[in-house]
Amino acid sequence: MTIYFDNAATTRPCPEAVEAVTRAMTEGYGNPSSGHSLGRAAAAELRKAREAVARALGCEPGELIFTSGGTEADNLALRGGAYLQRHRLRHIITSASEHDAVLKTAKTLEAQGYEVTFLAPKSSGAISPEQVEKALREDTGLVSLMLVNNETGAVSDIAAISRLVKRANPDILLHTDCVQAFLKVPFTPKKLGADMVTVSSHKIHGPKGAGALYVRRGLRLPGMVTGGGQEGGIRPGTEAMPAILGFGAAAQAGKASFAGDVKRMEEIKEHLASALTEALPGLRIIGQSAAPHILSISLPGYKSEVIMNLLDSVGICVSKSSACKKGARSHVLEAMGESPEVIDGAIRVSLSKYSTIEEADTFVQELKAAAGTLRKKIR
Repeated sequence: MTIYFDNAATTRPCPEAVEAVTRAMTEGYGNPSSGHSLGRAAAAELRKAREAVARALGCEPGELIFTSGGTEADNLALRGGAYLQRHRLRHIITSASEHDAVLKTAKTLEAQGYEVTFLAPKSSGAISPEQVEKALREDTGLVSLMLVNNETGAVSDIAAISRLVKRANPDILLHTDCVQAFLKVPFTPKKLGADMVTVSSHKIHGPKGAGALYVRRGLRLPGMVTGGGQEGGIRPGTEAMPAILGFGAAAQAGKASFAGDVKRMEEIKEHLASALTEALPGLRIIGQSAAPHILSISLPGYKSEVIMNLLDSVGICVSKSSACKKGARSHVLEAMGESPEVIDGAIRVSLSKYSTIEEADTFVQELKAAAGTLRKKIR
């Protein structure tokens, strides 16, 4: 039996998404830009998927641009936003704890002549409105901060940040990466006050290969590639219909079960935190995870890779940081000022609507056993 506690990396596709992907590949395989019957049917399915994701996100269908995932959407937002502000407002504010899709893109823009301020997260893992306010300058043109941190589950008050940013200068563009927040915490782009919002399919039980960027109506974001007129010309190219239709189906299913899913994940996370601290007195819970599905823990003095391998050997899947880091030390925990000992012993446990209390109890038992095995070897 496999216990899958790495849902912040990717989630198991829900039955609705699998059915939609299969149907798109076997029956509705037309190109939505074609004028014949199969093409028109595909275009109708594309509209339905866009409407489903828009309803789940709380925006208008016309404000969504489908992409290949969160990374592309983040790149579109930062590169496009910076391009729009290139003449007067060349200062960008982001954080040192962003996903690499934002962090590395910001560093690329910095190398191109933009000035970038990288805010350090608080010990909670969040970025405060006060930090953003102090960093604002007359030439600030773009702010990009994630709503839910992908490694710690910390939640930043993006709505409050938006209010102070827009008071300082209504022309400043605000982008927020909501990949870990979508269908995990309640929000809409309007309530956040965001101009651009990134979401992704495979984090909500949809297939990999699809994401979306919300672009506020009236904001004319330039495309980063050229081609046809798909996605308003901002993201040209034939749409990845199976992935997009699966995304729409997952969004529809996730919105319908949202309240129950969140409650279940919160209960399991709280149970885990209590059981872990009782079973392993030396264990440390990192930050203040306000998100319902992510718990960052550390066993100082142990190596997370070794613990993960022991857990993997008994069928338990966890990670030590973002999957995109591919084994590298967590830049998020470094930015939070955690000690090397804490960082090197860190494990990220991330839940989904399919997780159970029984799985949580088994995880605690096996983690305790793994720590005991390593303790004996050390002695």
